[in-house]
Amino acid sequence: MLKAQRSRDNEALFKVARQGTFDDLVAAIWRTYTRPEQLSRVRGFFHVVGLAAYRPEDFREFIDSLDDLTKMLASLAEREGLDGEEALTLATVTVAAIRGLLLHEVLNPAALSEDAVALILRMSKAQSVPRTRPGP
Repeated sequence: MLKAQRSRDNEALFKVARQGTFDDLVAAIWRTYTRPEQLSRVRGFFHVVGLAAYRPEDFREFIDSLDDLTKMLASLAEREGLDGEEALTLATVTVAAIRGLLLHEVLNPAALSEDAVALILRMSKAQSVPRTRPGP
């Protein structure tokens, strides 16, 4: 059931990804999962994550689906000029931060995580500035 719900959410988010920017998708992900009616689903997500951590062999399909948002964000980051490796790193860190903030919202609903999401977006802009890599 959780997989079917996530698939529906991801379809809507794919539409944002096709038409929008990295920042648009980050904001859409946050809005999607922080609506009050989503709280029980977010709790369910973290419950299943906990179960999967103890028995990954029983939750392989769920675990394999966890990279969907990361792939979408990485694709947008590449479209916006990052190379593949940087795009994937930025997307991975962004999704991890969003999930951490969602867990924080579940445990401490009075928190003002929108400020943290704005910080994620500012960090993504700092990441997207081309820079030279140190030599050997």
